[in-house]
Amino acid sequence: MTDKIKSFDNNNLKKDVPEIRSGMKIRVWQKVKEGDKERLQAFEGIVIAVKHGRGKTGAFTVRKVSGGVGIERIFPFHTPAIEKIEILSQAKVRRAKLYYLRDRIGKQAKMKRVELAEAVAPVAAPAVKTPEITENESAEEISSEK
Repeated sequence: MTDKIKSFDNNNLKKDVPEIRSGMKIRVWQKVKEGDKERLQAFEGIVIAVKHGRGKTGAFTVRKVSGGVGIERIFPFHTPAIEKIEILSQAKVRRAKLYYLRDRIGKQAKMKRVELAEAVAPVAAPAVKTPEITENESAEEISSEK
């Protein structure tokens, strides 16, 4: 029984979930169904919390201010309602949960920006295979073979 549940969970987990952290400004494109029509709606704001990792129960909270009113939405990572997630920028933060932003408005809520290349960890380059030099061979012999 548990094997069926695990296989169902693994089949429904998304493979292309980006590395989302607190302090990132992101745009989440969500499918919205109105009557018999379906459209995409963007929700852009700052990630104030990431909870439960990136597993099947993982979720992130996005906050934005619209018309002077703070709006927060919680998105599960693996929900089929999310079409795509765009990372716009990264702020320098020293906490995992940015709940203190709820009490701040205007300039007080402003955070220091960081280059996005520094924020997102670089992907390791593929290893280049170099020929090994044995005791009998010298570096000149190997370079002449090429």
